[in-house]
Amino acid sequence: MAIRKSTMQEQVAQAIREIEPNDRPVVTFHTITGPSPWLMNELGLIGQLFVKYYFVTLTEQVVAVHRASRMSNRPKELVHVIPLDEARQLVTDVKRNMLWSSLRFQFPGEEKPTRLNINRYWRAELDQFVPALTGVQIAQ
Repeated sequence: MAIRKSTMQEQVAQAIREIEPNDRPVVTFHTITGPSPWLMNELGLIGQLFVKYYFVTLTEQVVAVHRASRMSNRPKELVHVIPLDEARQLVTDVKRNMLWSSLRFQFPGEEKPTRLNINRYWRAELDQFVPALTGVQIAQ
């Protein structure tokens, strides 16, 4: 089970190399969908049915989204590959908070943007991802 951030990032980088050997990850972060992680934790196992775990990776060419294993924190199947020009317009409502930050990302084929919750452990990657993709700094 991957616990260290660097191990998880290397596993995602390897998954990207297997798909596109000429692309290189710039930044990767782990995220949980759903309304509020606090609310989902309060609901226990029932709450876990409503959330999905992802790794979001900004590469030199695309934004890649892998489903993440709930148990092992390993990247699973590739869910979305979005060209950078398109992905720049898909990020909205970025909120940087003390423990759980969030942003909304419009996944292709989805009716409305999905809320991605990013734990404090991954905040440095969020702080790198948003400006690298959109050119807009996150308010501290």
